Amino acid sequence: MWEFLKQLTDPNSIIEYGGLWLLLFVIFAETGLLVGFFLPGDNLILLAGILCKAKPELMRIDFFPLVSLMTLAAVLGNIFGYWFGRVAGTKLYARKDSLFFKQKHVELTNTYYHKYGGNVTLILARFLPVVRTFAPVIAGVIKIDFGKFMLFNIIGALAWIVSLTSIGYFLVQVFPQITDYMGYIFIALIILTAIPVVRAVFRK
Repeated sequence: MWEFLKQLTDPNSIIEYGGLWLLLFVIFAETGLLVGFFLPGDNLILLAGILCKAKPELMRIDFFPLVSLMTLAAVLGNIFGYWFGRVAGTKLYARKDSLFFKQKHVELTNTYYHKYGGNVTLILARFLPVVRTFAPVIAGVIKIDFGKFMLFNIIGALAWIVSLTSIGYFLVQVFPQITDYMGYIFIALIILTAIPVVRAVFRK
């Protein structure tokens, strides 16, 4: 079990052993399932862009179909999270902590909603670990209009997927040996995406 979870948190293992379908599931799970907050979405999307150019025999899909499918997975994940929030309602705030659920994650997401509003948060959250998992759920809890939710859901998904995948894809053209330094790139990306979350925690 733990070995399986370890592979799910390793971007290389996800693509190497699971291929495109596991990649899409992880994107869906991180944005739609409460248990998906620990999954490496940013790193995975960046890696998919790199491998699409550097190792096409591994990805077996062109850039634009890859981006389209990942965007669809991200949009569907948020829809699932939204309707879960609608069903769970305010009971979510009374739910006890468990291995895959922490009230502090809900509180952190609420901080962003209060600071930026629902529309901006749905876009901004895509680039923030943990917050992107709980943002659509909270949107459902507070009953944001579904049409408005879908608009910013799609905008956020496109911004997240297209930007990170494009960065990875075009980095290979500038630095052909970039696959030798993936560990350093992942560490830098983790630090960059964690900074806003850490700042929000300390401010709260």
